This record gives sequence, C-alpha cells and structure tokens, in this order.
Amino acid sequence: MKAITLDKYGSADDLQVVEMPEPKVGPAEVLVRVKAAGVNPVDWKLAAGYLDPVMEVRFPLISGWDVAGVVEAVGMDAGEFAVGDEVYGYIRKDWAQNGAYAELVAANVRMLAAKPASLSWEQAAGVPLAGLTAYQSIRRVGVGPGDTVLVHAAAGGVGAFGVQIAVALGARVIGTASERNHDFLRSLGAEPVTYGEGLADRVRGLAPDGVDAVLDFVGGDAVETSLPLVRRPDRVVSIASGEAEKHGGHLLWVRPDPAGLAKLAELADAGKLTAHVEHTLPLEQAAEAWRLNESGRTRGKIVLTV
Repeated sequence: MKAITLDKYGSADDLQVVEMPEPKVGPAEVLVRVKAAGVNPVDWKLAAGYLDPVMEVRFPLISGWDVAGVVEAVGMDAGEFAVGDEVYGYIRKDWAQNGAYAELVAANVRMLAAKPASLSWEQAAGVPLAGLTAYQSIRRVGVGPGDTVLVHAAAGGVGAFGVQIAVALGARVIGTASERNHDFLRSLGAEPVTYGEGLADRVRGLAPDGVDAVLDFVGGDAVETSLPLVRRPDRVVSIASGEAEKHGGHLLWVRPDPAGLAKLAELADAGKLTAHVEHTLPLEQAAEAWRLNESGRTRGKIVLTV
C-alpha cells in the first residue's frame, strides 16, 4: 500500500511517499480503506519529537490519527462492523506507528463509529480528533442550557466544533478570534471578540456578570486571562496549559470514544454540526499540508484525500 512515512524524528521536509506492507488485522480490529485523513497539529509535533517524553514512537512512522473510510476486512471478535461499512474515527493506538496517512489502516472497534451520512469523506475526516476534543472538554466542565461559555481560538479546528456543540446544547458562546474570522464565528452562533490586549474588558462588555465556563483551545495566557472572568475556576478546561489545574480546573488530552463519535455524527446529521475544511490536498502532498497547518492561520481543517 502507499503511505507517507518518516524514518526518524523530523519535519515536513522529511516525509516520504513509500510502499508499505498492508497492516495486520488483529482481534477486535477492522481494516479500513482510507478515503480521507485529517491533519492536526499533533501530527507534526509528534513527528518533531515534542511528545517523546510522554509517548512511544516507532519508526518507520505513518502519521495521522483522523480517518474516514470503508471497512475492507473484519478481524476476530469485531462484529460491531461489517465489510462495506462507512466509518470514521480517532485511531490513537498504544504507540504511534501505523496511522492514517496511508491507503489502508487497521483500527480497533473502540476507535470507530458510523460515518455521519450528511458529511462528505473530507468533512468526516476532519471531525474525530478535534470534534472529540471539543466534546470531551464541554462534558468535563458540564456546559448546558443557559450557560455563557468563553471559547478561546474559537475559529480554529477544535474551537469551531466547541462553538457548535455548546450552541447545540443551549449555551451562549463568546468566542475569541482575529477580526477576519468574526463573521465565520457569527455563522456558527457565537459572539466574537478579538483576542489580545484588552480581551478581558471586551468579554466583560458582553458578559458583565462573567462567564460560566471557559474552553481554552490555544494555550499561552488564555487561562490566566480567563480566571477573573469565570465564576468557578473548576469550570475552566485547557488542552494546552497546565495553569487551569493549578486553580482547580482541568487539563484534557482527548481519548478515543466511540460514543462521543456517535454523538457528533448525530449532531451532524441533525444539521447542528459541520466541519469547515479549508484545504484539501492529495495524500502525496502531506508535506504541504503540514506547512499550512504549522502556519497557524488556517480556519477550520486541513484534510488529505486518498
């Protein structure tokens, strides 16, 4: 099969298009014919060695944790799916090696769910990691009807899902973004504010009594800025800073979650959630996809098609 690999820690310049053996399909696993693979910042950060202290990486490495495709073979005791099923998933395994930047990938059934019927392959591939990150963050701080929620980096890959899920739950959402993304946030149901100096005052202008919960999807000083704005610090969750934990909040690392994937699919098929895909590139242009992702200027998702 064709795959994008790295032989050692490196960058976009080190990615190679190679022929690899087809993956073995173990118990409770299925083989997925990849239609599209989502690109996330963790892909190039992992490849650069930034996660080496906390995650085992084996080479040659095939990157990619987001997949949408068709079940091609079913392993032992994997009756949740059948050949021909359209699936999507967050395929993070016990170590990083055999990911989704390939024509085929083996995945445990606990990492997959039925693909949302209303989404294209490219849109579906953009959902799992970012969508689950947003969904699990929202669940962690108990966002519900009537809450006012502050979402940092609201126009980004994770933030856009956070806005949509919170709005679907009946919350009021204030989202930080650059001015060029304000109309985009309004289209998702959020009230936009420009990040940077004076952010706290701008948020207070919209919510004089403060906010009920904070979702930090950017890091930096977002948590520090938010703490004076939130009524309870235990309702602050971050995916990028341990500062929230110091004040009783949460640091979240997304987990595979088939029930969560099913919920995201339900929201998508009800017209309450979509994936904005800004760039679609063929698998062979994975290096360019990484460079676009590293720029930090992408609204929504970058997806590779296979």
